[in-house]
Amino acid sequence: MIKPFFIKLILLLLLSPFTFAEVDPFQNINEKTHNLNQTLDLQVASPVARFYKRITPDFLEKGITNFTHNIEDLSIGINNILQGKFNEGLSDFSRFTLNTSIGLLGFIDIASDLGLTKHDEDFGQTLAVWGVPDGPYLVLPGLGPSTTRDTLAMIPDAFLTPLWLIDHDRTSYSLTAIDLIDTRARYLGLESVVIGDEYLFYRDAYLQSRNFEIKDGEVEDDFDDFDDFDDFN
Repeated sequence: MIKPFFIKLILLLLLSPFTFAEVDPFQNINEKTHNLNQTLDLQVASPVARFYKRITPDFLEKGITNFTHNIEDLSIGINNILQGKFNEGLSDFSRFTLNTSIGLLGFIDIASDLGLTKHDEDFGQTLAVWGVPDGPYLVLPGLGPSTTRDTLAMIPDAFLTPLWLIDHDRTSYSLTAIDLIDTRARYLGLESVVIGDEYLFYRDAYLQSRNFEIKDGEVEDDFDDFDDFDDFN
C-alpha cells in the first residue's frame, strides 16, 4: 500500500529544484563560488577539522562546543526579544548567565540540565519576522549559502556577540577560529547524504532550513491538495 506521507515526500523532493529556481538569479556565479568553497573545504577545512577531532578528547570537545554555544546565547536572546518572543529571550539570558558563571564560562551546560531550552536565532531571522524578504540566493566565498537579507544581517550579528568586546585581537581571532573548526568538526560526514546535483542540494537544503528556522518549525504543508491519495491506503 502507498502511504500519502511518502507520496508527499517524493513530490517535495522532485519539485523542490523548481520551487527555488526563481530565487537564484546569480546561479552561474554562485556555482563557481560553491566549487571554490568545496575545494577549500576539501583541502583545508575538512583536514583541519579531522585533525582537531582526532587529537581532542571527547570531554574537551564537548566543553568547547558548550563554550561556543554559550557565546551565541547572548545574541540569540537579543534577537528573540527583537522578534517579540520575550519568554524565550529571558530564557536565553538566563542560560548565558548560568553557564558563564556556574558553568565555567560555558564549558559546562548547566542551563540545559535545569530545563532551559537552547534556541537558534539570528538577525536574519529577526529581519524576516519584521517582513524583510529573503532576496536572491547567494553563495559567499569561504562562508557558503546565504541570501542578501542574511548577508546584511551578518553585520549586526557580529556586534551582538561578546567576542567583539574582547580588546585583544589575538584572543578574539583565536576564539573565532576555534568556533569555526569546532563547527566544521560537528558536520563531518554529512557529505554522504548529498543526493543528485550537489549545488542544487545545498541550495535547496539551505533555503528550506532557513524557512524552518524562521517559522520556528511551524512550516505549512504545501501538499494538502494531495489528500486524495489517502484512497491508496
